[in-house]
Amino acid sequence: TNNNKREAMASMRLHPKQLCRYHYGRIATLSFEFNTHNTTSFVSKRHRSSRATKNHDTDKFSHGNTPMKPYAITPMMKFNNSKIPKPPYADYGNLPPSFLEPPVIIHDDNSIRKMRTAGQLARHVLDLACETVRPGMTTNELDILVYETIVKHNAYPSPLNYCGFPKSVCTSVNEVICHGIPDLRELVLGDVISLDVSCFVGGVHGDNCATVVVGDGYLRQEKKLFVNAEEEELFMRGRQLVNATKESLEAALKVCYPGGCLSKIGGAIERISDKYGYESVHKYRGHGIGETFHCPPFVKHFRNNDRLELRPGMIFTIEPMIVERSRECYEWDDEWTVVTRDGGRAAQFEHTILITDNKEGVEILTVPFS
Repeated sequence: TNNNKREAMASMRLHPKQLCRYHYGRIATLSFEFNTHNTTSFVSKRHRSSRATKNHDTDKFSHGNTPMKPYAITPMMKFNNSKIPKPPYADYGNLPPSFLEPPVIIHDDNSIRKMRTAGQLARHVLDLACETVRPGMTTNELDILVYETIVKHNAYPSPLNYCGFPKSVCTSVNEVICHGIPDLRELVLGDVISLDVSCFVGGVHGDNCATVVVGDGYLRQEKKLFVNAEEEELFMRGRQLVNATKESLEAALKVCYPGGCLSKIGGAIERISDKYGYESVHKYRGHGIGETFHCPPFVKHFRNNDRLELRPGMIFTIEPMIVERSRECYEWDDEWTVVTRDGGRAAQFEHTILITDNKEGVEILTVPFS
């Protein structure tokens, strides 16, 4: 509607960080929901702070680890490699106004080739980061690894300075749902950590995410026994949450094909979360991707009435965020870190996909190097 367009254009006058919030929330709701009228509310810093205090008034959450809290972060890395092309926000953190203009993009063969390259690099770096996770290391160390690996491949880490985001990867631990900032906290055995890795190469972005239980690979490989029943329960519940989230993404991929409907993706995801007694986060969405990091279509991970036909050449992400208990969430005062209100742990998996006209109907672009 005209009112919706006016609200969208008004966002152009916002500070870059506010613009990013508007982009993820109101723009996705106002411009691209066809048959619904829900809007995402905004919470003041004062209210966010009071919620955080309320959430952290106990020594431990039910998952057994102490509640997450802000830790010290190191200064933003300076990207000084003039030979590597950068996205338009890299130097100053400002999103170009053009992000409001593009419709749903149908990629041509040349663009698809570039997106395959970007997707494979993003997956390579994600796999390396997940394999590196171990108790005692910090998420800041993971950030350095991701930065150095992406730059080594002549690419730019997409999150770095995106609306002012200070790091090269999002690391979301335990009850942090998404957009966690790497810091100096040491990972603990049994932590659930999501790593969201994105890169800009060849003029386009690749984007994917995975979740692992810290120390799980070591316990499986060495066939170690758990110290006690509490540790075993912590791990088993973490494994189930991770597996359920991965299963929800796999279910979503099965309903992606030419002529399919965008809304089926959310329904497929929520059927899986319901099966396990979990909830799918409503506030954050998948998105179109290409030369622009986030653009239409915006993909809901819950049942909805959106009406958009999937067509060959469409490229977008599906990235369900599944939580143990309530999907209600809030932001820390850093205006990035999103946390469950009740302390339930979260997991996330993400692929960048292409709708095709071949027999399969869909191609996952974030696959390992051939």
